[in-house]
Amino acid sequence: MVNKGKLFKHLGVNLVIVLMLSGLCVLAFNNQIASVFVSKTDDVYYRGNTSQNNVTLMINVYWGNEYLPLMLKTLQEYNVKTTFFVGGMWVAKYPEELINIYEQGHEIANHGFFHKDQSTMSFTENQQEIINTHKLVRQYLGIEMNLFAPPSGAFNNDTIQAAQALDYQVIMWSRDTIDWRDHDADLIYTRATQNLSNGELILIHPTAETAQALPRILEYCKQHNLNVVPVSSTISI
Repeated sequence: MVNKGKLFKHLGVNLVIVLMLSGLCVLAFNNQIASVFVSKTDDVYYRGNTSQNNVTLMINVYWGNEYLPLMLKTLQEYNVKTTFFVGGMWVAKYPEELINIYEQGHEIANHGFFHKDQSTMSFTENQQEIINTHKLVRQYLGIEMNLFAPPSGAFNNDTIQAAQALDYQVIMWSRDTIDWRDHDADLIYTRATQNLSNGELILIHPTAETAQALPRILEYCKQHNLNVVPVSSTISI
């Protein structure tokens, strides 16, 4: 014969467990919803707003200019505006290229001056890298940049604080094509597009193979209803 007291006791314990698990599920679900929008850790953006079908090609420019005309032509053919993160030393050497990129409607952002490892630098040194590039770009374009991509993705807390003190947002990426190392257009295309989804920040550089892969990347985005837009649009909520 079943002991009714024990039965009710067990039912009560089980009910409490079910309610606790339900609460945890709700909490997890709410946290998941919160993370749907923008991936931002320690005041650094690794991904943009996932509630909109936008992605960005982050074009980091620090050497050469030979492949930029072809890339700019392709972007124009697809009516795409994106973000170029420019290094100060590159701007000093190719100011006419900077002006051309800007006049074509692309967003200009900061990539430091000497392409140093900013994770090893002090607050003041980090600020100087950002300020020097900022001033040079402002000299040529008359604009105030507010997006900073640390060279090689290397930063420390001083980098973040230095950027914030200058009203800059630190931008990383959600996927890296590693096109500076792997000179393979098919590989670059795959890394840029495989399972591509809303809010992605795709890191590329002006290399011969990237210029070759770019039309395919843009065509993929077009076919999958992904708008290629500047970083500031992708991270906005």
